[in-house]
Amino acid sequence: MAKSIDVSDVNIYYGDFKAVEGVNMTIRARAVTAFIGPSGCGKSTFLRTLNRMHEVIPGARVEGKIAVSGQDLYDSAVDPVEVRRMVGMVFQRPNPFPTMSIYDNVLAGNRLNSRKLKRPDADDIVERSLRGANLWNEVKDRLNKPGMGLSGGQQQRLCIARAIAVEPQILLMDEPCSALDPISTAAIEDLIHDLKDRYTIVIVTHNMQQAARVSDDTGFFNLKAAGQPGHLVEFNPTKKMFTNPDNESTEAYISGRFG
Repeated sequence: MAKSIDVSDVNIYYGDFKAVEGVNMTIRARAVTAFIGPSGCGKSTFLRTLNRMHEVIPGARVEGKIAVSGQDLYDSAVDPVEVRRMVGMVFQRPNPFPTMSIYDNVLAGNRLNSRKLKRPDADDIVERSLRGANLWNEVKDRLNKPGMGLSGGQQQRLCIARAIAVEPQILLMDEPCSALDPISTAAIEDLIHDLKDRYTIVIVTHNMQQAARVSDDTGFFNLKAAGQPGHLVEFNPTKKMFTNPDNESTEAYISGRFG
């Protein structure tokens, strides 16, 4: 079941350097939330804290609270592997496992979680996930062929299928269309729209039009100055952000006057 995320007073560090400071927001369940802002303002860094991917970098740490259904993801009793199973991630560049077939790519997460699957159960997961990623009809006759043999857009949908195969509740996407052509981008955007009925989706994008098209809520991140931490300037329903933002710098960024 899709879940909301409550973020309270979050500061993010790389060693002594504070990369992002003072983030507060509630990410709604079964909605698409977009993060926009210029390069280097901490959007992707913040996204990675939502499934504890940030802490795999040596010296990286997070202060504050990120709670899903009241459970702080950073509580010492919480297993980060379990967090990453609940909060799936799709990266900027499609990254199917190069030595694996399409079929095995979809099941990679389940096998990583030491799940012993009977063949009929594995078949069901593969078909359900590929259908969920709108890819089944394109690949059902070549499931044993390498995932790397697909087009870029198909590879990205394969990665989405891999992410949803472990039945997460939240799906994070870090610029999922930046390496894709316009037709593949449209396919991914349609897919995001379909998936939000079942998942809470958070997407980082540099594309203003994409944020306006796919998201329900938008957060605008910015820097006060070079070398300063990124911060959340404004968080509002997307329609309001793009027509009547609360902050002048939000309007300046969205209208293309900087960034």
